[in-house]
Amino acid sequence: DYQLVARRLEAEGGEGLWRLAFEKPRAKLEAEGLLDPARKRRLPRFPATVGVVTSPTGAALHDILHVLRRRSPWVRVLVSPTRVQGEGASVEIAAALERLDATGLADVIIVGRGGGSVEDLWAFNEEPLARAIAASATPVVSAVGHEVDVTISDLVADLRAPTPSAAAEAVTPDRAAVLEQLAGVPERLARGLRGTLERRRLRLDRALS
Repeated sequence: DYQLVARRLEAEGGEGLWRLAFEKPRAKLEAEGLLDPARKRRLPRFPATVGVVTSPTGAALHDILHVLRRRSPWVRVLVSPTRVQGEGASVEIAAALERLDATGLADVIIVGRGGGSVEDLWAFNEEPLARAIAASATPVVSAVGHEVDVTISDLVADLRAPTPSAAAEAVTPDRAAVLEQLAGVPERLARGLRGTLERRRLRLDRALS
């Protein structure tokens, strides 16, 4: 016979062991200033190239590409493939981000994956990835899981998107809006040229008189 005396119970989800495992690295990174809103950068308004760090076979990549094609079909997409869950996934995602960032080709990078359990998303709560995001020379958008899922990667990134599709919308302008802006350019340009010519004509008249 074997007897156990339980002195304390911890729940797995919610406010239990997963919460404790989340808060420890979060507090450490916050103390180092990596969660400071002041260090977050603005995203480029009109990126020519969007980088994506995710699984090449996951639904997240499909959703991102679909939105990018609909909103900004002229944008080039560079994918840095990686595992997004399991033992050691955090290190692999960080390496995929670093490889893409090192090329200097992307104007903005989306890092993320689709929804899943706490265990499935846990790679995005680990330090190696958080530090890679913070060190990236390229602005990073974190898009992990669903709207209710918040990870440490979300807190460190320059922008947190609630879903991969929302990330694709956040990094690119809508082509209809761009076309509407461009439609007014000829008239604005003509007004500017007329104004410039009129000012020069007046200066010339004053000089001649």
